[in-house]
Amino acid sequence: MVRAHVCLTTIRHLIDTKMIPCIGVHRSLACLHRAVGGVRWKSSFRPAPLLTAAPARALIDEPISIKGRFLPPHSPVTVCTQMHSDDGDLWEAFAHYNTNSDGTVNLTRDHSVGGSYLGCEPMGLFWGLQPAPGSREGLRLRKKNVETPYVVLMSLLEGHVSPSERQSTELAAVTTERWYMAPGVQRKEIRQDGVVGTLFLPPGPGPFPAMLDLWGRGGGLVEYRSALFASRGYASLSLTYLNHKDLPGLRSRINVGDPYFKSAYHLLQDHHQVCADRIGIIGLSYGVYVTLRMGTQIGVKPSCLICINGPVGISVKPSDADGRIDDDYSHLEFLTYYNQGYVSYKDATLPANLNPESKVKLEHLACPLIYIVGEDDLCNSSMENADAIKETLKAAGKSQLFTRLSYPGAGHLIEPPYTPHSRASLWSVKQNKKAFLLWGGHPAPHAPAQEDAWKKILDFMETNLRR
Repeated sequence: MVRAHVCLTTIRHLIDTKMIPCIGVHRSLACLHRAVGGVRWKSSFRPAPLLTAAPARALIDEPISIKGRFLPPHSPVTVCTQMHSDDGDLWEAFAHYNTNSDGTVNLTRDHSVGGSYLGCEPMGLFWGLQPAPGSREGLRLRKKNVETPYVVLMSLLEGHVSPSERQSTELAAVTTERWYMAPGVQRKEIRQDGVVGTLFLPPGPGPFPAMLDLWGRGGGLVEYRSALFASRGYASLSLTYLNHKDLPGLRSRINVGDPYFKSAYHLLQDHHQVCADRIGIIGLSYGVYVTLRMGTQIGVKPSCLICINGPVGISVKPSDADGRIDDDYSHLEFLTYYNQGYVSYKDATLPANLNPESKVKLEHLACPLIYIVGEDDLCNSSMENADAIKETLKAAGKSQLFTRLSYPGAGHLIEPPYTPHSRASLWSVKQNKKAFLLWGGHPAPHAPAQEDAWKKILDFMETNLRR
């Protein structure tokens, strides 16, 4: 009987694929049916479970479609992601789903009932990534080598389980790549006129509108946002001003002042592939203070400013008119210490605690400014600083230059979308004591804040740098 079934299946396949002529074959099939007692032909083939992620290669700010097929209907399954950071740490996320009547699960349509997130979150397996159990304390995911992707393994597991459960049965798997650099983007190290940074250029000859990209007091050279700007058609210079081997002085102090930042701006402006009159500046945290200083000084005329959770001044007195800082410790009186080594800088950035001589002369602002607020920011008094900017510009008759975006439940680190939220991360280790800096925010509200803010940042750049 089994052999007869195989024969029938094979013959029908050969007919359908036209590998044998069909003339007279139907008569032979009828004879074969009679020979096996009138067996009715029926395929016993059932496709194996399949997990797809499309596109398989995408930029970090692009959503992807994740689907599972050929599964038992109305059955519990788990979809999980795992990837390694550039430091080798394992990050993972997972979500519990119940398949539909047709044996499918579609993350764009279906709701997670447990795991790293709840509800319909098409990209939850990416923004929900967290260090795997047993990882080092205080990790924060940051791309160090933008010329390589994050390689993410996605798995479809039987039942409602967690990735750490060794007994879970893997039904299907697929790999996807998440990039900050699009094909054709150029990366060029800059060590010129004392300026230390990395320039990213979009594909093509240009000239391109451009961004000067500034980060916070963590220092180092952070490239991934600039790489993504270049992938979106903007030249971008990621600039370091602290904690880098190629900068002068102690790495723990800011040893450069306004001339350094002006040189970086003019270097970008003079590049033959950059539109000299279409340059914006973006800053996060302390980078906001630098952005505002640059945007209100003679000799620098940016087309727009983008500020994310930062102050209008600093709590210490600058050592000279160029904004250099010698005494960088007087702000310590404003720090708030919590149990288990957690620290908050929030009070140090309250407008009332800022040194009057350090405050930016916002009345000199001459270009559009967008200020992004995470309302649960535990590192910077962002709402109060946004209020101060609004009041100053209103008094100067320049309210039309100011746009404010405010996100409840979002923290300090509002970054490109679909990247993991970090409420706190390791800041320092002194005498075997670890200090963890509080950033604030919660994953569920922080994720849509990043998605919306990024879209509006790109729209703001489009309006002010391309039109």
